[in-house]
Amino acid sequence: MGHVRIRISLLLVASLLLAACSLAPPAPVDEPGTTAAGADGEKIIYLGAAVSETGRFSREGKDTRQGYNTWLDWVNNEYGGIKVGDERYKVELIMYDDEGDPDTAARLVEKLINEDRVDFLLGPYSSFLTQSASAIAEKYDKIMIEGNGAAETLFQRGFQNLFAVLTPAINYTRSALELLVEQGAETVVIAYEDTAFPTSVADGAQHWAAEYGLEVLGVETYPVNVADVSGIMSKFKELEPDIFVGGGHFNDAVLFIRAAKELDFNPKAMVITVGPSNPKLIEEVGADSEYVIGPTQWEASMSYADDYFGTAAEYAARYEKLWGEPPTYQAAESTATALALHIAIEQAASLDTAAVRTALRNLDVVTFYGPINFDEKGRNAAKPMGAIQIQDGEILVVAPTNAAVTELNYPAPAWKDR
Repeated sequence: MGHVRIRISLLLVASLLLAACSLAPPAPVDEPGTTAAGADGEKIIYLGAAVSETGRFSREGKDTRQGYNTWLDWVNNEYGGIKVGDERYKVELIMYDDEGDPDTAARLVEKLINEDRVDFLLGPYSSFLTQSASAIAEKYDKIMIEGNGAAETLFQRGFQNLFAVLTPAINYTRSALELLVEQGAETVVIAYEDTAFPTSVADGAQHWAAEYGLEVLGVETYPVNVADVSGIMSKFKELEPDIFVGGGHFNDAVLFIRAAKELDFNPKAMVITVGPSNPKLIEEVGADSEYVIGPTQWEASMSYADDYFGTAAEYAARYEKLWGEPPTYQAAESTATALALHIAIEQAASLDTAAVRTALRNLDVVTFYGPINFDEKGRNAAKPMGAIQIQDGEILVVAPTNAAVTELNYPAPAWKDR
């Protein structure tokens, strides 16, 4: 099946999102940074994104798309469009399915730029895909703002047009490891997928282990699309660590938990990226998810607020009303991605790439998602990383202290005692 083009204007209701495949492309623009007029003469800003609808990141891609569309629904139907000087611009978002493939993502971003003539780009899900998509954006001097690529390698290429609202991957395990050391943990093992984001997570875990005095007993890597991690978990069982750190994506979290139980591997704490903060993990593995800790970019219980979406809790209520499910942090950071671009356009009072780029570099705001302030590399230097623990089937913030809603349960009991 070929790539389906989804052209979304939430001047229509959300139920029409998947039926927009046959719409004609936006009228081409004559110069970069200018916009076409809609059929009724209204001014329109065109945004584009390649986001996984199928493939290995389909679950997280769904959260990303819904996050973008939450902002789109609000900006068009409630806010009245983006203010550019004295004028209001409606927004249309063109999205394609990158199928979880970096070459496909790059090709589709090039299509968005050269054929659809979008004004700005929003990022895909994962550092893996952002790596290739952002290279095309940089080639054509097109701003790409993203919220789902945290690997340090993304920001070591000297790009001028890549901006990320999320906390960098090197800090993903910081809050959790600091808290666990305070609880008496002394040793740690680390497993990670051999791709950019998990590698950055693992590098960060080793850095923070050294910082907090944890002894690293073992580090193991595994390939993309791994189907069995029992070999790694068997090795780690022999080492009897206090903490297991797993760096990967949602499916990897499921594999880690199932393998630990099957092998009776009993670390006192399991810290796993991506999966634990998603309610679907609890659906997938049930009570076996209890006591698992996960880094989180955002939770609805956090105290952040802005003049656009209100509090984090109000954003969550809006999202759930629109989509029939609570937002993951991937959804929230995707909404925040579009919001940051929106605010920068309004502060620039222009659609000119250079003007908006300067506005992004100068951006210093607090949103429902948290503070956003980009450093010279395009990373969000202002936002701390949180940590959650699954307790009694709920995802609860346990760190940092000023955001925690409950205390950490440590040590976790052995599987046979649960």
